[in-house]
Amino acid sequence: MMGRYALKAPRSVFCGVNSLDEIVPFVKGKHRRAAVFTDRGVRESGILELPLDRLRLADADVEIFDDLVPEPSCDQAQGVIDRFRGSRADLIIAVGGGSVMDVAKLASISCGDHGVRDLLRDPALGKKSVPTMMIPTTSGTGAEATCNSVVAVPEEEVKTGIVNDEMMADAVILDVEMIRRLPKRIAAFSGVDALCHAIECYTSKRANPFSDVLAMEALRLILPSIVRACEDGGAMEQKEAMLRGSFYAGAAIAASGTTAVHALSYPLGGKYHIPHGAANAIMLMPVMRFNLPACLVEFGEVYDALCLGNASSDAAKADALLDLMGSIVSRLGIPASVKDYDVPLGDLDGLVAAGLGVRRLLSNNKRELSAEDVRGLYREIL
Repeated sequence: MMGRYALKAPRSVFCGVNSLDEIVPFVKGKHRRAAVFTDRGVRESGILELPLDRLRLADADVEIFDDLVPEPSCDQAQGVIDRFRGSRADLIIAVGGGSVMDVAKLASISCGDHGVRDLLRDPALGKKSVPTMMIPTTSGTGAEATCNSVVAVPEEEVKTGIVNDEMMADAVILDVEMIRRLPKRIAAFSGVDALCHAIECYTSKRANPFSDVLAMEALRLILPSIVRACEDGGAMEQKEAMLRGSFYAGAAIAASGTTAVHALSYPLGGKYHIPHGAANAIMLMPVMRFNLPACLVEFGEVYDALCLGNASSDAAKADALLDLMGSIVSRLGIPASVKDYDVPLGDLDGLVAAGLGVRRLLSNNKRELSAEDVRGLYREIL
């Protein structure tokens, strides 16, 4: 019998044509000063003007924090938060990818005496003091739907997730205009990241009726849409499917949890600064093939739900599903190794130790991983 489980989600989610217009009624008459967290890439692309236009209509004063770096360390996140503390903002709006949203979420709960390093030791110290609105500009991280924030810890050469329910967004806006011009490489890495979230949550030891519904719907949206959404700039229907699929997969994380793909990708990002989406995309197929014996039923259920063919056995269905996922990764130009990132074979022992240390996620994996199993998976990508 399934034990206790819960569904955690943002208070309001707006999606569809012109959903950015919802900024005006959300802000006007309720919030006077908005801190907009973003990065220079988003600002220079021009898409930041879309939400800024709505904030002007809402008569809100705006202060922009655009010096957020990709894959920030805990100290880099703290530097942004320290600057934010002087803004007197009564609303935080994050416009960007996962790193932007993660730092914005941390800012919303660390306006008291506790900093990011304190939250690494005890996430429960954080209490929300400023409401948040998340506007993703990629269709992949799902950060808009989670109460997690991932930062690198330099001295440990690993990324760590801070989890606190207080970081759940008060509002989310999923507007396809925000990802219309997303470059193919970013769309591919972030899209495969969303695929990782969905398939990991569906096969997690912590999977439950809530996360199963969300993860399966994410897979229904992502698998048929991801290639065209990345390759065809005009494929707005597929891009919108990816935006919704990414959100559902993020919500599945909040209800369940990711597994060995994410656990083993954290050291790759923490030490070698491999972007999060890229590291997950590289780890996806090795881990899925490793997990195959323990996840035959779940893989078969996905095969059936997506009507992928007429295979009759769970083994044949699982093989077909993994073949499809592998072909998507290959078609999108995802590398099969970390050779482009100069990860030396001599670092293998350190990688294994760091990967084994991510127990919060490894414990969710249906197939147990020994040190030798982890070593074999890392060898496969080196």
